[in-house]
This record gives sequence, C-alpha cells and structure tokens, in this order.
Amino acid sequence: MVTMHGTKTILAGVCLLLTALLAGTPAHAGRSCAGARPPAPQTIEKGMDLAQRTSAALDAQHARAGTQVVLLARAGQDLGRYGLRYSHMGWAYKTPEGPWRVVHKLNDCGTAVGQLYRQGLGEFFLDDLWRYEAVWAVPTPAVQQHLLAVLQDNAQARLLQHQPYSMVSYVWGQRYQQSNQWAIETLAAAMEPTSIRSRDQSHAWLQFKGYVPTTLKIGPLSRMGARVGSANIAFDDHPPAQRFAGRIDTVTVDSVLVWMQRSQLAAAPVVLQPN
Repeated sequence: MVTMHGTKTILAGVCLLLTALLAGTPAHAGRSCAGARPPAPQTIEKGMDLAQRTSAALDAQHARAGTQVVLLARAGQDLGRYGLRYSHMGWAYKTPEGPWRVVHKLNDCGTAVGQLYRQGLGEFFLDDLWRYEAVWAVPTPAVQQHLLAVLQDNAQARLLQHQPYSMVSYVWGQRYQQSNQWAIETLAAAMEPTSIRSRDQSHAWLQFKGYVPTTLKIGPLSRMGARVGSANIAFDDHPPAQRFAGRIDTVTVDSVLVWMQRSQLAAAPVVLQPN
C-alpha cells in the first residue's frame, strides 16, 4: 500500500514524520541506514529550507507553464566515487489543494523490504542529506498527464511495487526492486496502462525507449563486505558473468535524468543549489 504521510502544510508533515521516526523503524533511500536516529534541529532547519525553496520554484514553474508533475531527486549520500551526483528520486505532483506531494519508494532501515510513501516536500528532504541540493526534470505535458492519474491513485501507484529490496538491484531483474527502479517502471506502466501490467513488460518498454543503466564497478571484496554488513544490499540477481567481472548494472538518478532528456520524455534537469 501507499503509506499516507504528509498533511496540508510542510511543517505539519514534519511533525508526523518525527512521530514516526520515534515510534518505529525509519525508512530511507539513497543514503546509508547506519546510525539511524531522529533528525537533529540543524538537519530539520536545512531540510525545511530546501523544501521551501523547492516548493517556491515548483510553484513558479506551475504558474508559468502549468507543470503538474516533475521527477524530483535528492543527494542523500556521497556517490562521487561512482561518478554520480544524486542518490534517490520520486515523482512530485501538484495537489488540487496547493502543496506538492512526492510518491516514492523507501527502504525500511535495517531490512530487505521497501514500501511506497506519499509525502510532502518537507519530509522528502528531511534526512541527513549529503548535500542540500535538489534537482528536477519536467516531463512533457503528455507524460505528466499519464503520470498524474497514476500518482493520485494508490492502486495504480503500487501496481509494480515489489517489496524485496536491494539498493543495487539488477536493472532488468525481478528478484528485488530499488527505489529508482520502481520510479521508472511506474513511468512505463503509466505511459502504457492497457499493455503494461507487470515488471517484465515495463522493462521491455524501457529498453524500447533506450534506457541505459549505470554500470557500477564493484569488486569482489567490496561486494562481500556490503552483502555481509547490510540487509538491503544483494548482488545475486545480477547475471553471473557481469557480477564476477564487477559490473553492476542498476538504476540511478543520474542515468534517468540523462535518458529522459535524450528520449524527449522530459526537459533538461533544473538544479537548486544549496544556500
């Protein structure tokens, strides 16, 4: 199910999230779960500032061009060693009430399970981010129209949701599903609602549209250490020949931003730098 987090104001959404963090298992995506704890006041302040500036920029985009849906991403951890800038993305949409909401998949910290969440911008950026920077891409009007119908409907949004989670799940595999993978598979299902009802069908559409995953270079010792120390990392879904060669093909924000612009599904990315 899509967990309904968030209220009509960003600040109220923060209060709800703080309650959830104190009461149960935190959910994360795009950053390490090590030392998960309720956010510090400085973290809240920085996250809220980024959320408010993002909201203002998206509202301006909405007023200027009628934008209703964007691909929104954050930098939750340092992926510079892999040549990547962003770690996690979701689909943000403008609600009839006014605020923007983000539908995205998060990993239950310390587990191998992922769930869908509907959150406000404050919650989306309320994390111990590596860099307080936002990036978004505005899909074409036709793509926005298809996505909006899916994002507003819980049943449609969770059609391709797959609970078993690995942070580095194989792009064309079905054993696990990471957050960014859910996002583009859901895009495929939104674009072809009558013909795409399964993950393998979404993969065929993505391949037809020319999506190219990121190939991470991860050696055997690094793979072994990551697998032993983290429940949310697994490599056994990758083809053996590629895995043994240290070539891990997975879905990343950076690759999706490049692909959506190249395939004319979205405009060039817009970056909101830290203050």
